[in-house]
Amino acid sequence: MEIMQAKRLLPGFRLGRYEIDVPLVLAPMAGITDLPFRRVCRRFGIGLTVTEMVASRAVDMKRERTQKIVQVDADEQPVAIQIAGSDPHYMRQAAQWAVDHGADFVDINMGCPVKKICKQLAGSAMLKDELLVRRVLDAVVAAVDVPVTLKIRTGWDERSKNVATIARIAEDVGVQLLTVHGRTRAQMFHGHACWEDIGLAKQAVSIPVIGNGDIVDGDSARAMIAASGCDGVMVGRAVQGNPWVLAEVRAAILGEAPPAAPTPAQRWDVVYQHMQHLREHHGEATASKLARKHVPWYSKGLHGSAEFRSAFQQLHDWQAQLEVAERYFLSLSAAHGALARAA
Repeated sequence: MEIMQAKRLLPGFRLGRYEIDVPLVLAPMAGITDLPFRRVCRRFGIGLTVTEMVASRAVDMKRERTQKIVQVDADEQPVAIQIAGSDPHYMRQAAQWAVDHGADFVDINMGCPVKKICKQLAGSAMLKDELLVRRVLDAVVAAVDVPVTLKIRTGWDERSKNVATIARIAEDVGVQLLTVHGRTRAQMFHGHACWEDIGLAKQAVSIPVIGNGDIVDGDSARAMIAASGCDGVMVGRAVQGNPWVLAEVRAAILGEAPPAAPTPAQRWDVVYQHMQHLREHHGEATASKLARKHVPWYSKGLHGSAEFRSAFQQLHDWQAQLEVAERYFLSLSAAHGALARAA
């Protein structure tokens, strides 16, 4: 008997000259979503990537590290470069600079809850000043010919949620896509994301609204879509060490059967490629430091992961890191094969 395919949940949308057929977005995460990480994640079928956040003042200072953050692949399309700041002049400059560096869209961060960002009245601190929000958005939209997108939280705290108001301001000045993380700034990353608040933004505007917060698998993506009516899904922290979750969420959006869990050999293939991308992009010394963060994440939930993480994070030699990681993941592969043969 033929098994009927489940109904596709989201149709996709047009953004500028691009058709976003798979409305699945990799969240920008500081210190995480560099070019090597995005290369890994693109293997799993995301429709749009966003770089790490760049401070508009850092652009003005012409820091070398800033150039590294926004480096994109020639075939990494569509891609947004995310900028942050509260001064319309510097934000205008940063937006133009982003386009010059390959941005298909310019994304504005008004959602970052980190104290050092909020102390500069940037990130989610801007949500407290709706007039300033309008001025900054207006300046950036007028400065570039590519679509401008915006990422926000639902408000500063529970008593001052203004997600619908900010959404209307954004659409009014010409922002073409809105992403809403379903938490207030006061929540940071604690508690539960309120997907219904994402729905308030969706109800307030006609531009596409992307939902973000607590998406960890296909089921949570389906639940958020049902609760919010959003047009797309953004996945953030759940992807750290687990890019396979993107394939699962993609399948849920498209109404397809979920993919099989990765075998240990498949897991090692991704780890190896990620390590090679890190070395190619950052150089061996920096790659070694970053590997001590990224590689242990891939072992989460696997047999012997605690011992592996402890040992790996003590390593400072690149070749030793490569050998230890290969030995760990391929030992799991051998055990997996033995179990399969026994079955």
